[in-house]
Amino acid sequence: MPTYHEIMTTDLSTLTTAAGRWDGMAKEFHKQEIAYKRDVHGISMGQTWTGLSADAANRRFAITLKEFQNAQVEVKAVASLLRDAHAQFTDLRKKLESARADAVVAGMAVSDEGVVSYDTAKLSDGERTALHHDLDYQQSVRTAIASWQKRIDRLVKDVGEADTGVEIALKAVVIDSNIKDGTLNGFNGQAQGDIEKYEAAAAKKDARTKTDGWVSEGEAEASGPGVGTSATGPDAAAGKLAEAEAHADLGRASAEGSLTNGPMKLAGEAEAYVGAKASAAGGITNEGVKGEAAAFAGAEASAKGTADAGPVGVYGRAETKAGAEAGINAGAGLEGLQAGAEAFAGAKAGVAGGADIGGIGAGATAEGWAGIGAEAEATFGKGTDGKWHIGAKTGVAVGLGGEVGFEVTVDPGKIADTASDAADAVGDAAGAVGDAIGSVF
Repeated sequence: MPTYHEIMTTDLSTLTTAAGRWDGMAKEFHKQEIAYKRDVHGISMGQTWTGLSADAANRRFAITLKEFQNAQVEVKAVASLLRDAHAQFTDLRKKLESARADAVVAGMAVSDEGVVSYDTAKLSDGERTALHHDLDYQQSVRTAIASWQKRIDRLVKDVGEADTGVEIALKAVVIDSNIKDGTLNGFNGQAQGDIEKYEAAAAKKDARTKTDGWVSEGEAEASGPGVGTSATGPDAAAGKLAEAEAHADLGRASAEGSLTNGPMKLAGEAEAYVGAKASAAGGITNEGVKGEAAAFAGAEASAKGTADAGPVGVYGRAETKAGAEAGINAGAGLEGLQAGAEAFAGAKAGVAGGADIGGIGAGATAEGWAGIGAEAEATFGKGTDGKWHIGAKTGVAVGLGGEVGFEVTVDPGKIADTASDAADAVGDAAGAVGDAIGSVF
């Protein structure tokens, strides 16, 4: 499988150069066909040579003449496969370059080997201090790095799968599949110049020997117990007024996994936490104004899953929490607006679900509360996962109660990929129509 470095640095123009050489080979075979038909095969077709020997020679000569014709079909198909490979690799590399550029804009750094990290070179001293001491900040950075790394890795994997498809096609195109043409291992007169047709044939063959085409991946981690505190500020240069944090973790655990089969993918994540934590922060920078304070003591757990088939997907998640919490936050900046407040003691259990089509998702949330408290929140902004989130929720309980809300997400990366795939499909359809019209004429 090609590496990130190989994908980004390989000279793809050699594929079209090679395709041109194969086209030249087809022309040479055509010249030899004409000469053979005139000077050899033609002898057995005239009146100067007749009888059993002439008939026997004619059959052998006809097989050889057909081989010259089959050779032209095969080499033209190889040329077409090389151009198809060039188009696929060029498109996939553009997507990878675009993903890398998006990651850099989001504050990431991507090495020559495709490893994503947080770019701290542009951070102020205050921001570096916050990164060192703010556990929530650290977690958001880790989440963002993992999200961008997953996107980069997925695109590298896509190139690897395309490379495998090219290999399958180039191996199959030279196999003489016609056992009635007089040769057992001659040129392939039924060769095709479409990589996807050979991939489909190989997949059909594999399906007869495999009962399960699903591929699984997953990982898990756990930590705790742990205790810590931190306080910084004010830092006028960084725009931070002050911030403080304290935590006492009894334990944390998380796990994620996925099942993939072609365009279909099932994925899930789960997290659990027991302990207490409190934090407060505020700041004014050239990117906006933000202030927040929060405290929680108790236990919480969540699980979420997605099911995707190409550009269409559905999602769901469930959360439960027991303990006491309070918080308030407000912010306005270049990447959105957010405001909310909550105070609650008791137990919560909630669910959410929705659908995503081509990068635009919509869903609803609902929670049941047993305790006392109230909450209201509105969000419009860009999250650490690179998606834009729009949503609102409100709830109240005195004894029994609950909360309802809605959420809309916009994933620019997925929208771009969907648009690119749609453009490819339109181009393929237009090419098919052009081929059909050419066949008529």
